[in-house]
Order: sequence, then structure tokens, then C-alpha cells
Amino acid sequence: MYGSGYARKWVSKIALPTMTGKRDGALVLLLLLFQLAGAQEIRITDQQPSSFISASMEQLVDSTNRLTVEQARQNTGFVQLNGRIPVFAGTIKNAWFRFTVQNQSLSPTLLLNIAYPNLSRVTLYIQDSSHTRLLGEQGNEVRSSATVGGSPNLVYDLKLAPGSRQSYLMHVYSEHPIILPAEVHTYEALHDSINLQSIVTGLYLGVLAVMFLYNLFLFYGTRDSSYLFYIVYIFCLALAQVTAAGYGYRYIWPEQAWINRYAVVFTSTFSALSGLLFSMHFLRTAFYTPRLHRWLWVLASVYIAGLLCSLISWLDISYAILNYNGLVSVVTVLATSVVIARKGFRAAYFYLFAWLLLLVSFMVLIFRNLSLVPYNNFTTYTFYLGSALEVALLSIALADKINALRKEKEQSQAEALKVSLENEKLVRDQNLILEKKVAERTEELQSSNENLSEALQNLKDTQSQLVEAEKMASLGQLTAGIAHEINNPINFVKSNIKPLQLDIRDLVEVIDAYGQLHGAAAEEIPAKLTQIDQLKKQIDLGYVRQEIDSLVKGIQEGAERTAEIVLGLRTFSRLDESEVKMVNVHDGIDSTLVLLKSSLPQHITIRKDFQSQGMLECFPGKLNQVFMNILSNGIQAIKQKEVQGEQESITISTRDMGDKMEIRIRDTGIGMPEEVQQKIFDPFFTTKDVGEGTGLGLSIVYNIIQKHGGKIEVHSSPGNGAEFVISLFKVLPETVVS
Repeated sequence: MYGSGYARKWVSKIALPTMTGKRDGALVLLLLLFQLAGAQEIRITDQQPSSFISASMEQLVDSTNRLTVEQARQNTGFVQLNGRIPVFAGTIKNAWFRFTVQNQSLSPTLLLNIAYPNLSRVTLYIQDSSHTRLLGEQGNEVRSSATVGGSPNLVYDLKLAPGSRQSYLMHVYSEHPIILPAEVHTYEALHDSINLQSIVTGLYLGVLAVMFLYNLFLFYGTRDSSYLFYIVYIFCLALAQVTAAGYGYRYIWPEQAWINRYAVVFTSTFSALSGLLFSMHFLRTAFYTPRLHRWLWVLASVYIAGLLCSLISWLDISYAILNYNGLVSVVTVLATSVVIARKGFRAAYFYLFAWLLLLVSFMVLIFRNLSLVPYNNFTTYTFYLGSALEVALLSIALADKINALRKEKEQSQAEALKVSLENEKLVRDQNLILEKKVAERTEELQSSNENLSEALQNLKDTQSQLVEAEKMASLGQLTAGIAHEINNPINFVKSNIKPLQLDIRDLVEVIDAYGQLHGAAAEEIPAKLTQIDQLKKQIDLGYVRQEIDSLVKGIQEGAERTAEIVLGLRTFSRLDESEVKMVNVHDGIDSTLVLLKSSLPQHITIRKDFQSQGMLECFPGKLNQVFMNILSNGIQAIKQKEVQGEQESITISTRDMGDKMEIRIRDTGIGMPEEVQQKIFDPFFTTKDVGEGTGLGLSIVYNIIQKHGGKIEVHSSPGNGAEFVISLFKVLPETVVS
């Protein structure tokens, strides 16, 4: 405790210059006297070379974030800490502290050691009665400078000679949680503390390095993915501890102070995430506990959310996630390992014990950060010890898991071998039975194959017969039409022959009468001539002459008509042109129309619109068969109309389309619906009554067009007739000809 005389003297030096009136000055004086009466100073002696300053320190939270050093010096809102280590959540960015130190040791100077380097900026001032003087500024936002004994901590030289006393004002600004474990040491005591810190940290990192290299070697030897997850976890854990302890800032990126804004959050999050992923893989949570497996993924997602919050400067949320989500994660992993261990997974017991150690050390760390337990060497280094033991036990657990899996594999292989031998015996026994059954089945298959071959041959014969039947039906129809067409001129010729014979006989009688004149006497000639004249009058020689001319002309017309029909039949059939040949398609159409003339009603008009040159390389006889079938169907479609119009027609048009010729045949028949159009080219499909068609006509047409490499389409609708569009190459491609 300060003496009252010293307190009054100190108050008079710092308070009186600020008074603006007697009343205000008295009030300030009374407040300062009240505060200093209960204040303590930090005394460093040779017997007590170190001391936490929290027992003798006052704090002021700057909620406005605007206080200057002079405003803080004169502020009366400081409160006594009473030994509690200052710990503030991330929402508080600025805090002021003041304390007084007395050097009663032989040390030439005293040093202030803040063993929490994750503070953005810590500024220390020497406070006199009327002003403040800057002593030093450090923090992870300040460019790193030389350290004392290699310590990553924030260390200040208080410049306090033996036997002297000095008051200090300290300003802490931090984007990270403010934790202020500050101690005052003599030079020797500080080195002892730093040496202890270096030894503990070195041993801890050494254990992690050994575990990392050992498990890395095992991973290369076994190629087991569990080791890969584990070495990643060890690496991230080591990096997180190095960063949190301040070694990363001091030795790895001393020139890049901006990295410190994210380093602790990122490395700690990666450590937690890698630990979760290793736990999920090691404990096979997806197999044993699917629900907890999904919950662990939720916790991992929360860690990722913490990373995103740090990127948008919500560091207070990030640190809250690290603390509370970390505690929930450890408890969840412990509960998961208990559940899985009870299901008979032995490696989970090692895992459970390892994470219990980590949980205890982690809870000590959290409770220390929340000021629930004191800040000392035990609470500071317990997490190092717990995590080192956890890493070692996890390595043992991992090795035990691999051994267990190897034993299970060997056991399963032995059982598989036993089962394989038994199966081999069964297979041998079954082979005998199967061979017998196969022989029997082979005989059945051979018999069935013979029956199928016979049935296939019957189907082929039936198909050939049906095709021939269709051809014979068409031939019969064609023959009937030809017979009718030839019968008319033949009958005409036949009916003219009898009268012609009679007329010729009358002429022969007259000729014979004249022939008798050669042997008659002169006196008989006049009488004979008179008889001949009477005979001429009797037979009407002039009429006979005209009748003979008429009969001969009629016979000539009948013969010409018959010759025309025969020529049309020859053009249609092309019996002498079975090979591919360049012909005029128009001639084939005309010959087909000649043959269909007898079946064409008088009210149906044939319209021809031949715009193409007509020359086409094709199989002439087969192409004429296409025209015959389509035109016959068109005539039948018109005949099926309930009401026959006077202008029923079939229009045939041709035109050139580059290297192709397009032939269109349109009728004014009954037409057909869409479902019929999709089936008309199918074999055996017909809309005719039973016995009136085989359904092969248009199928044959389709095959002939395909053989020519062409295309045929139909456009129709009910009541609007039908139009067949045929597209053929003028010169057949080589692939078609071959």
C-alpha cells in the first residue's frame, strides 16, 4: 500500500493542474485520493524477482475507442483488478491500464513481460505528475524487432533503477481477444521464465516432429489413408501452436505483420478441422454412427463459417467459434468414441483416453482464457502436455487399429481359404452333376435348334410365298386389265373378218365370171357380159368395195391398238433390262398408266406435270412396280369414297432437285390418319378387308426405294387424299450399285 504522504504528494502533482475551479479541483482530488488509498504498488526484490502486475493494476475500458493518452491519464474511471488477469471478449478493442513498480532489488533495470503475443498493439508510457512519455510499442501489427532471449513475448524495458519507483500507463488495442498475463521480472528472472518457455515449447514441438516423421514413414510403408489424415492433423496442430505462441510472427513472417490478423484463426481452424476429419476417418463414424457422423460435418461447417467471418473482419465471432465450437467438438468426439467402443471397436478405447487428456487440457486453457482459473505456468503449459500425450496416444491407437485390421484380414483370409477349400470340393461334386445336366441340355438345345432351323426355313418359305402371292395378285390384276384391253381390239378384228370374207367371196364370183369369158365363143360374150352386169348389180359392187375398205381399216386399228398394249407391257416389265440402266422415268409412268387404263374409272382424271428431264439411273422393272402399286392404291382410295366427285384425279409430277429427282403422286381419295401413316410401310399391314390384300404392296415399294438409296414419304389426312413423295438419285451411288 502506498503511504498517505506519498499519495497526497502524487495527487497534488497530477490533479491540481487540471482543476478549472475550486469545486471541481476538490472533487477530483477527493476521487484520486480515494483510489490511491486502496492502490498497491508492485515491489520487486532479490527474494521476489518476479510478480504478476494484475494484483496492483487498474483498468479502464474505452468503449468509445477514442480516448487519447492525456484523456486516459486524467480519466477517473479506472477500476482495481484485484489479482484477476484482464480478459476481454473480441467486442472490446481498446483498454487502458495503469500500475506502479518499485525496484527494491539489485537489478539495474526491470522488464515487463506480456506472455500473450496475439495482441495487435500494446503501447507503454511512463506517467509523471503532469505528463506522459512514450516508453515503447509492440504487438503483432508492429514490425517485429529484436527479442529478449529469443522470446516471442512482448517485453518492455521499464528503465527503473534500483531503489526507484515509477508509475506506468499502458494502452492495449487489439482486433483479437485481449488477454494480459503481464509480469515484471528482473533480468535474470525473465531469462529463467523464457528458458522454461523455450524448453517446454521445444519439447512439445519435438514430440510432434517425431510423431510426424514416424507416421509419415508408416504411411509410405503401408499406404493406409489413416496415416495421411493423422500426419496432416499433426502438421496443422504444430503450426497452430507455433502461431499462437508468437514464433510464427517472430521468425517465419516478421516482415509481414498483416498475416497476424488471420494467422491464429486460420491455423487453429485448420488444426480443428484436420482433427475432426481424422476422427471421422479413424473411428469410421459413417459406418458405426451415421447420425453423429452428420453432426460432426455440421461442426466442421461451423469452423468454415468462422474462417469466412475472419475474412470479413468479424474476428470476435471467429474466436467465439474456436472456443465454444471447439469445446462442443471435443465433447462430441468423446461421446462418439464411447458409442463406437461399446460396439466392439477396440481402437476407440485408445482414442477415447487420448481425447480425454486433450479435453482436460483444452478445458483448462478455456477456463484460463475466461479467467475462471489463475494464469500460471501450469495453466499455460497444460495444453502442450495434453496435446502431446494425445498425439502420442493417437499414434498408438492408430498402430493398434492397423494391427487389429491386419489380424482381422489374416483371420478373414484363413476363413476364406477354408471356405474356398470347401467350395472347391463342392464345385468338383457339382461339376459332375453339371456336366451331366449340360449334356442333357445340349441334346435338348440341339433338338430345339433343329426345330428352330426348320421353323425359320418355313418362315422364309412362307415369306417368299407371301411375296410371290402379292406379286401374283398384282400380276393377276395386271393380266385381267391387259386381257380386257386386248380383248376389245381382238373382238373388233374378229367381228370384221366374217363380213370381209363374204365381200371377198362376192368379188371372187365377179372375177370368176370374167374368167369364163376367156373360153366362151364370140357370140356368147355379150350374153355373159349381161350376166356379169346383173351379178354386179346383185352384189352391189360399189358398196362391197367401200365395205372392204372400212373392214380393213378397222382390222388395222385393232392390230395397232393391240401392238400399243403389248409395247406398254414390254416397257413396264423391262424383262430385257434387269440391270441398272439409264432410262426415262416418264416412259415407265406412261406404260404403267396404259396397263391401268382398264381399271381407271371414267370420272378419274390423270394429270401429268413432268418438269424434270426424266433421265434416271435405276432398275427399270422394279421402279415401274413402285408406280403400279402406288397408282393402284390411289385408284382404290378414290373408289372407297362414299361420295364420288366429278373432278376426282390423280396428279403425277416430277422435278429436278440438284443431284436428285423428286416424283410426287397425289390422289383425291379418302386419305389416312396419322397412326395409319406410321404403319403403311410395315409388312402385312393393310386397311383392306380380309382377302382383298396381303399388306405387302407398300412394303415392297419401300424396299425397292431403299435399294435405290432413295427416300419415300407420305403426307395425308382423313378426307384430303394422300401424296407420296419419292426422292431418287439421278445417278446411283457406287455403294448402291455394288
